[in-house]
Amino acid sequence: MDFSVTQRYAAPADAVARAYASRELYGELEGLPKLGPPEVLERTVDADVVRLQIRYRFIGDLSPAVTAVIDPAKLTWVEHSTHDLHRGSVTYRLVPDHYPDRLQSSGTCAIVPDGVGAVRTVRGRLKVRALVVGGAVERAIVSGLREYLEAEAGAVARIVSAAR
Repeated sequence: MDFSVTQRYAAPADAVARAYASRELYGELEGLPKLGPPEVLERTVDADVVRLQIRYRFIGDLSPAVTAVIDPAKLTWVEHSTHDLHRGSVTYRLVPDHYPDRLQSSGTCAIVPDGVGAVRTVRGRLKVRALVVGGAVERAIVSGLREYLEAEAGAVARIVSAAR
């Protein structure tokens, strides 16, 4: 399943890019919908390039048909991302902690100036291999991602404001 999510921020693009590459942002993301609090496992900085490894857990509701073949407690993964702060771009891939043969996802983010603010566009591909319910799981995860990204915008705004 291919997906795209666009977010608008009332802050400069470089400030938004720095916020997404900061460790502080992920500590602010507890209590957001469908995903548990992220855990920053590693953060390395090399000039304008920041590499992050962040563990996520899906905590949204799944239908009984889905939970018959997938244990919701095992829907965890590590996002490996590379943030190029100079270009305002991110590449990422998700590595499942469980079911490595059933979940694949990767994509890009672009953060560009838009007037006095910025636009962040997340594009990706998600593939869940599970007989009969794969599409339902993909839709649930992408739905949760959309809600999560919408809700995280407030935390990004707080991080950007605190940095000013």
